[in-house]
Amino acid sequence: MTPSTGPRIGVVVFPGSNCEHDVVLALRHNGADAQLVWHGERSLADFVAVVVPGGFAHGDYLRPGAIARFSPVMGAVRDHAAKGLPVLGICNGFQVLTEAGLLPGALRRNAGLRFLCTTVECEVASPRSVLTAGSHVGTRLELPINHFEGNFTCDRGTMSRLFDRGQVILTYAYNPNGSMGSIAGVTNERGNVVGLMPHPERASDPLLGGEDGNRLLASFVSAASLVSEESGTPAAETRLEPGRVKAS
Repeated sequence: MTPSTGPRIGVVVFPGSNCEHDVVLALRHNGADAQLVWHGERSLADFVAVVVPGGFAHGDYLRPGAIARFSPVMGAVRDHAAKGLPVLGICNGFQVLTEAGLLPGALRRNAGLRFLCTTVECEVASPRSVLTAGSHVGTRLELPINHFEGNFTCDRGTMSRLFDRGQVILTYAYNPNGSMGSIAGVTNERGNVVGLMPHPERASDPLLGGEDGNRLLASFVSAASLVSEESGTPAAETRLEPGRVKAS
């Protein structure tokens, strides 16, 4: 693949990550200059956005993400988030971001205690994030899931606030894991930090069975592109309009 001149996006690699190369290829397909970053790095200054991919960071010992949250790179991830730069956590990456306190809620074992590996139908619930700014509310997407602890939970007050503020960005059409509110993905209040259990990178090529994930990844890459190194304008303030970003 020809090297991209697009926005530089770092994809964090923990011991036990197993989706990092898929994410890099999918981001490059959508125009990004995506590069792997070892979890021992303490700076992400060379990148305008960062992705924490899926897998089993540190073997999911204690609980998913509980050890990874203390990795040196997470300090830099927190700095990116605080600056309003795009941060994305996919599956295990979503778990890491909740453990780190960068996203609300927690992920617990699936209802029925079953590991799920299938494709599910999801619905865009809010365009108020760097991942869904290119989609209209109600857009249906076919996305793979692959998890044992993807059951999103939080207290009732938090769930009400998440829905009221448009922070629930993706829901399951048919709840596969018992998640409260059928929540598949959430964002922080600024809209720049996003986590979701489905894998958009696994729906980014016809050979994988579908391309719906490109709609989300294209939006994320567009948000990264809009980060101005000269002005320091954070992606969360670029106000991407729904439908402006098209899937590759």
